[in-house]
Amino acid sequence: MVSAPTDALITDILTGTKTVACLGASVNPARASYGVMAFLQGKGMRVIPVNPAYAGQTMLGEGVVDSLAACPVAIDMVDVFRRADAMPDVVDEVLGLTDRPRVLWTQLDVVHDTAAQRARAAGLTVVQDRCPKIEWARLGLARL
Repeated sequence: MVSAPTDALITDILTGTKTVACLGASVNPARASYGVMAFLQGKGMRVIPVNPAYAGQTMLGEGVVDSLAACPVAIDMVDVFRRADAMPDVVDEVLGLTDRPRVLWTQLDVVHDTAAQRARAAGLTVVQDRCPKIEWARLGLARL
């Protein structure tokens, strides 16, 4: 088991991130991914929704894309709203990107230590089982 990220690391990630790919984004406003996307946008980040089921639609003013590779801009962080068993494939997709993000972040209850270790070994910073919206509030971070 890898030790938990420090508050300093989480602060650095959240305040230094400009563009996020929300993998598993939902067009349903009742879903957590939608609320987190809206929150991060409100903090000044550009959030690209990624979900093949909604590709071509618009969510919170952004076009939904079907894959990380289809993101129209380079991304700093991938925020994963998928089940833990999907993480090996997610890491494969992230590592296959020409312009890799610096952070792979998984939402609450999404933990896959083997996949996370592969991502870390490839140079990514990995945060598992955390929500950026919750962490932002917990750390009392200011608006960007």
